Amino acid sequence: MKYSTRLSDAVHILAFIALYPDCDLTSNKLAESIQTNPAYVRQLMSALRKGGLLVSVKGHPRPALAREPEKITLLDAYRAVEGNKPLLHQDIHTNPACGVGVNIQLVLRDFYLDIQKTAEQKMQEITLKDVLEQYHMKLERMLLQRL
Repeated sequence: MKYSTRLSDAVHILAFIALYPDCDLTSNKLAESIQTNPAYVRQLMSALRKGGLLVSVKGHPRPALAREPEKITLLDAYRAVEGNKPLLHQDIHTNPACGVGVNIQLVLRDFYLDIQKTAEQKMQEITLKDVLEQYHMKLERMLLQRL
């Protein structure tokens, strides 16, 4: 089973744009950083535009954040690229004639909803600014270790 990396890649794009606001950032350049294809980057950028997080004009390689980094949360990015898709998924193909098969999924649904709510609350607290600050701290540590 493949897990979605859309949120991770979307935050990567937003961070790259925030870090290099005055550079030409084509989908090819962003795709190179993510190690993916430019069509996928364009798809994510379109979702980020529709989500109100990114401003860009087709044919012009200068995308910009639609809001300041402290006003963009992980939940905003998640909603832009994943919509209302849940973080955890139940197995909907269990045996309906089995008491465990039916009831365990009902029990898990309740727990998964609670986990979703908690995760969304935390994602609402983490901003792109927080991500960029952590990025700079890790970069600084890495550079100091090389000395």
